[in-house]
Amino acid sequence: MTQSAHLCLVLHNHQPVGNFDGVFEQAYQDSYLPFLEVFEPYEQLQISLHTSGPLMQWLAERHPEYLDRVRMLVDAGRIEIVGGPHYEPILTMLPPADRVGQIQAYSSWLERQFGTSPQGMWMPERVWETSLTSSVVDAGMQYTVLDDYHFRAAGVSGDALTGYYITEDDGRVLRVFPGSERLRYTIPFRPVSETIDYCREIANRSPGAVLTFGDDGEKFGTWPDTKAHVYEQGWLRAFFDALTENSQWLHTVTLAEAVHRTDPVGKVYLPDCSYREMTEWSLPVDGQETLDDVVHDLESHTRWSDLQNYIRGGYWRNFKTKYEETNEMYARMMDVSRRVREAESAGIDAGELAEIRDQLYRGQCNCPYWHGAFGGTYLPHLRNAIYQHLIQADTMLDRALGKNAGTVEATADDYNFDGLQEVRLSNDKLCAWIAPGRGGRMYEWDVRDISHNLLATLQRRPESYHRKVLAGPSDSGENVASIHDRVVFKQADLDQRLQYDRYPRKSLMDHFYDNEATMESVARGEAMERGDFVDMPFSTKLRRGSDRVQVQMQREGNAWGVPITMTKAITMVAGSDRLSVAYLLENLPQDRPLHFAIEMNFAGMPSGADDRFFSDIDGNRLGQLGSTLDLQDATFLGLSDQWLGIDVALGIDRPSGIWAFPIQTVSQSEGGFELVHQSVCVQPHWIITPDADGRWAVQIEMAATCEKSTHTLHQEQAIEL
Repeated sequence: MTQSAHLCLVLHNHQPVGNFDGVFEQAYQDSYLPFLEVFEPYEQLQISLHTSGPLMQWLAERHPEYLDRVRMLVDAGRIEIVGGPHYEPILTMLPPADRVGQIQAYSSWLERQFGTSPQGMWMPERVWETSLTSSVVDAGMQYTVLDDYHFRAAGVSGDALTGYYITEDDGRVLRVFPGSERLRYTIPFRPVSETIDYCREIANRSPGAVLTFGDDGEKFGTWPDTKAHVYEQGWLRAFFDALTENSQWLHTVTLAEAVHRTDPVGKVYLPDCSYREMTEWSLPVDGQETLDDVVHDLESHTRWSDLQNYIRGGYWRNFKTKYEETNEMYARMMDVSRRVREAESAGIDAGELAEIRDQLYRGQCNCPYWHGAFGGTYLPHLRNAIYQHLIQADTMLDRALGKNAGTVEATADDYNFDGLQEVRLSNDKLCAWIAPGRGGRMYEWDVRDISHNLLATLQRRPESYHRKVLAGPSDSGENVASIHDRVVFKQADLDQRLQYDRYPRKSLMDHFYDNEATMESVARGEAMERGDFVDMPFSTKLRRGSDRVQVQMQREGNAWGVPITMTKAITMVAGSDRLSVAYLLENLPQDRPLHFAIEMNFAGMPSGADDRFFSDIDGNRLGQLGSTLDLQDATFLGLSDQWLGIDVALGIDRPSGIWAFPIQTVSQSEGGFELVHQSVCVQPHWIITPDADGRWAVQIEMAATCEKSTHTLHQEQAIEL
């Protein structure tokens, strides 16, 4: 006779902040709705359901009838609503106050919707550190689900992973369920009998055991080929039939019911960890490739089942060093979080502060802060959404604190936690962040009226999966040389489109090229860098006037070994939607013309659409933003995104050559490898000859206009250095 066991089915449904409405709807039609329809008639079955805040709020707006059906199942005791942080942040990257605030905010929302207060929570991406225990318990949670991978990394044997454990930090006690990796691979991909047989095996070996399946609900219909398998071919009904038929010994229960029926197996302290794949993705590329090779080599070893428990990758926080763009978003989020806490201490109206805090919490959604197999950091619309909410929170804070059209500020601090001071220039229209210690580059440029960061760019860099791209696509998506790899190209010749950048794709980056350099050589990254200005430190002065502020930066550098002094100043005027940039080069050789270029990048302005285009000084269109330009003797270039509602304009006070070309990455997505437009690079450039004193200067007006045409820009006087 088979001994009894408990099976906790925990579904995690999630769509990130900023994802396209069509993606939400498709996932609803393919996964969330059909799963509920299949589940409803099986009255003996219970599940624990976590739906992330962004998705839940979308459902409440677009499909309230779905929530009505879920509410009825909650009332019937068949669905346990699982909580968590409201907008699905990685909790380890948040200050403790925001961790608690996010969890409590979502618990309150769920209680209003379903009349029940969650006692357990989903841990986003199962990223775990022991210090989270205190925050989770302080937020009112009693239990959560991690992977059995976490427990194995702590030395817990597989035979002991048949229940839940107690962990503790600072006197707070939390119950932790180990989600079964075996079940994650059998459900729903293997025949139903494999899951039932495995549960029977565990029940006979450990009577009264608790087995936990915790995984994405999207694998039931949204993941490739699963809709036909799970629903059309009847896998899910067969699974629920089997659970019902075996219900005398296999009790399908919620997490709450498992806690009520069973005692903890023991006590455990888990290492900093996530699921196995995430630890691999967080490694530097060289380390990731080494780990992948080592695992492949050792998988056939007779003791691999013992060794694999102690072989794991890196640490989630290192995404902030692997991707500078992740650190930029993180640092921006931390600055807004700090300002929110200061505003709370200053006694800002509670209702107004709640709206601001909600924008901050939305800007903490985890998906663009990391990169794995299916995008994340490489998806511009997700990065843009994070900045949209953070900029909106920042702007609302300014208004709540009484800042208006007459306010203009310049401050300096180590805003991005790199040990160097950055400069922040801000008025009611714009906010610019400059890094004097990194070539005097501007690394963020916020347009407040549309809450958009024009420098949410992405540097092209090697990825471990590029080895698969270079091997080429497999025939019809089948096997390639490595049995571990399946390579599908969503566009042709992606192996020929791999390109890497020596520097981040930011603005006001100063290049000296060979005089013969062409747009093609610069766009391909083949033009040699002949100066030492692009990434080296500048000395800095801040100047403040009654209606304007200025950061002035200077560097004693060289090009081709020739000493050159470069001074550049960025000026912001109260109430203005433009930045004035002035360059002065001194000590130039009289007998040697030099090729000088200023790199600027503009993000969030996609290519391939007629309403996103370049224009000249007369308003004539010069092509879509994905095209290349090689202009001569130009004094103006406009970049328009009519969908976003912005015109960006560069007005130059001396004739210039202008190169413009797209920046595109080759990255991995659910459907295969694809080319993604990240930003537009614009480089005014000159063959410069100095005046009699060895000096050369240029002034550039950079405008970001949301309300009026940019074509009057050239008529307005530039601010002098």
